[in-house]
Amino acid sequence: MPISDWPKTERPRERLLAQGASALSDAELLAIFLRVGVKGKSAVDLARELLASFGSLGALFSARLSDLSAVPGVGPAKYAQLQAVFEMTKRSLTEEMKLKNAFSSPTMVRDYLRLHLAGLAHEVFFALWLDAQNRLIHAEELFKGTLTHTSVYPREVVKKALAHNAAAIIFAHNHPSGVSDASDADKELTKRLKRALALIDVKVLDHFIVGAQSAPVSFAENGWL
Repeated sequence: MPISDWPKTERPRERLLAQGASALSDAELLAIFLRVGVKGKSAVDLARELLASFGSLGALFSARLSDLSAVPGVGPAKYAQLQAVFEMTKRSLTEEMKLKNAFSSPTMVRDYLRLHLAGLAHEVFFALWLDAQNRLIHAEELFKGTLTHTSVYPREVVKKALAHNAAAIIFAHNHPSGVSDASDADKELTKRLKRALALIDVKVLDHFIVGAQSAPVSFAENGWL
């Protein structure tokens, strides 16, 4: 049954206008974006199928054009729109972090890192360079690895810190397996980086591990720094 035949109180767009976006499920929000379904499926049905196929909104946003286009009813136009929405969301959070003390808002940092890292199929080592007030100066991918390993060079990290005139840094890397567990190697690498950066008076405030299947794990909160 098409959504236009549903009772008005059950239609996603009308519910959003009456109750706010937070009242809607992921599938309902995605259905508003899709606007129409395909033969035999409403937009909500199609949205549920997409979420079931890709596993999450994050994975959907990170999907390749070829993978997304394989789903009937979704093509290059929808892919472009999804990427535009995703990029606007990332830029909005970047603007917020440049104005606020990042370390005072761990939720904001976690949201930012999940948007950038959770859906990647390869491992990436990421840095948030901060000023003396812990506001974001620059965010960048420092190193890229395979599915299981990333080579991180402290000397290069120190050079980047000096280039950005950073006072502090938050590290992050993703686990493509989806599990946000810290290994002994992760902890030892963080200690090496912290020692190297201490020589130039740059503080390591935290190191997050990001996985698609769980909340990012904070080294600072677990006492691993």
